[in-house]
Amino acid sequence: MADTAELETKLLTFVTDTFLFGQRGELAAETLLLEKGIVDSTGVLELVVFIEETCGFKVADAELVPENFGSVARLVKYAGTRAAG
Repeated sequence: MADTAELETKLLTFVTDTFLFGQRGELAAETLLLEKGIVDSTGVLELVVFIEETCGFKVADAELVPENFGSVARLVKYAGTRAAG
């Protein structure tokens, strides 16, 4: 798995390119993706595929919660926890 800073950069780039069409604007790692309407339920599935391919683990259905997928920062923390466990 990529280190934390590298993963955060990759995720910010992915979200920007995929959901904001390259216009990053004020997207920060702490931006709440669902609440701000940046990512919808289909977008969460795209994030799952990206995380699985980038980090090399499968995301369980029970892990698809805002605490893990609510922001880039939460995704990075989640991936770090999964990699350590």
